[in-house]
Formats: sequence, structure tokens, C-alpha cells
Amino acid sequence: MAVDGKWNLTIKTPMGDQTATVSLKEEGGALTGEMSGSQGGGPIENGSVDGDTVKWEAKITSPMPMTLEFEGKQEGENLNGNVKLGSFGNSTFTGVPA
Repeated sequence: MAVDGKWNLTIKTPMGDQTATVSLKEEGGALTGEMSGSQGGGPIENGSVDGDTVKWEAKITSPMPMTLEFEGKQEGENLNGNVKLGSFGNSTFTGVPA
């Protein structure tokens, strides 16, 4: 899977669409990188690649501190999947190459 690179994400939330940028690098099944956006940013955590599925967690600080849990697949040029929004339930995200 060629998930390496920078992605512009759109995350569906109860507060409307939120955007972020994530840089990802896969090595031996481990996924590392950084995520940044208006809700905060920093290094991703617990990143992994298993077949065509990528998973990672990212901490945000706004509107309140929480951890977002991403799980997605690369589909053509895009990265699409689900995201757990802390205690606010589950939603979806889409990513396009930056």
C-alpha cells in the first residue's frame, strides 16, 4: 500500500466538516506521522498498516481534548474510512493527496 505522503483530510463531525493535514510513513507494518489542523495536532500514535487497512490515533485539543481513532483504506487516489470521535460516536473521513 502506498499510503506514504501528505493527505488533506475532511472529517465529518457533529460540528460540521473539519479539515486536517496528515503526513504518513509506513515501514514494516508500522505507521508514523504528524497530523495538524485547527483542532490541534501532533504526532500520530498507535499507527499500523495491515494489508490495505491503515489505522492511527491523533490527539486534538479543540473543542476539547480527545483522541480521534482513524481506520481507513486507500481507494484509488483517495484515503477513506471511519473515525471514532471520542465520546461523540463514529463518523467518516476522506483524504486526498496534498
